[in-house]
Amino acid sequence: MLKTLVGTGLLAAPMINRGRYSVFADSTVEYSKRAVELMQRATVMDMLGPLTLDFPKQAKWYANPGSFTAADLQPYKDSGINIFHIAVGMGGPEAYLNVLKFFASWNGFIAHHDDHFMRIDSAAKLDRVKASGKIGILLGLQNSDQFRTPADVDFFHGLGQRVSQLTYNSRNLIGNGSTERRDEGISDFGAAIIERMNKVGMAVDVSHCGDRTTLDAFEISKKPVLITHSNCRALAQGHPRCKSDEAIKKMAASGGVMGITAVRMFVKVDEPTTIEDVLNHFDYVARLVGVEHLGVGSDSDLYGYDAMPPDQNRQLRASYKGTYGFRAKMGAEGLNHPRRMFDLTEGLIRRKYSDRDIEAILGGNFKRVLAQLWTV
Repeated sequence: MLKTLVGTGLLAAPMINRGRYSVFADSTVEYSKRAVELMQRATVMDMLGPLTLDFPKQAKWYANPGSFTAADLQPYKDSGINIFHIAVGMGGPEAYLNVLKFFASWNGFIAHHDDHFMRIDSAAKLDRVKASGKIGILLGLQNSDQFRTPADVDFFHGLGQRVSQLTYNSRNLIGNGSTERRDEGISDFGAAIIERMNKVGMAVDVSHCGDRTTLDAFEISKKPVLITHSNCRALAQGHPRCKSDEAIKKMAASGGVMGITAVRMFVKVDEPTTIEDVLNHFDYVARLVGVEHLGVGSDSDLYGYDAMPPDQNRQLRASYKGTYGFRAKMGAEGLNHPRRMFDLTEGLIRRKYSDRDIEAILGGNFKRVLAQLWTV
């Protein structure tokens, strides 16, 4: 295990302080032997983790993949995350063209860096990415405006897309988003899109969908439906981006998995908002429907929204409705840094989860259901 840590750029120090390690060469933070071993065994997945929220930097990487350096790569290797679902929200009249460019850019980037990255588009790749030492990139989108007809589902599946969120926050031809004034549910067109997604092996995601649209998806889909990144409304006092108990139960009944996020507004309405409050959401879902339906969807890059360039942060906040309830900070304390998965693992240990359950939460549950969804 220690040799593996050294090989990935982590410092494997001698065991100190009753079974704790100073794992990273640039940090004095210690993690328990159990947490380190769990991170080493699990296929760790962030089911909503863009590589960067610095959009000009991302555009530079797209235009010139060679500008992505070894120094850029190292934080992702150090994070312990094996697979990043890099979906963003894209919609509007030019959705088809913009999404086409988005996936083309990602495919070019991965191809240029195929010694470091692997596109995750099959059950076989889910199985082998950990041992490969590469960073897995799962191509998805936080909207489905790019689907002009059901045939477009096949087209984008051919480009590597394996997850599609039905709507972002607003209404599209499929259904309604979580901050729309009204929600009439999924349209006939939307039902046809879901049917085609089931057929080709593309996961249906309802993280940003309105309540009726969310529940309709569970009724229409013949395969498990995912909530890749959301939290429990019961703990966040009615936040529209969180999910009701009814929706969480329907998700579990479908065989799906729900990824918990550390975005401050979706965790708790008052301060302080810390890792312990995020862990309360894991506990809530586990009690309500079982650990087998739990995962992680941070809804953030490694550094978090609070580390964004100030002008970009202001622009991002301005693009959402007031119901989002932004506060001074957006990341929960204790999970707002690049190595947060180690801290989350320690937190799950504190909450008395078994090793088997922690490995399932860190990625095993999403790995299981994605393999099922992609097998057609």
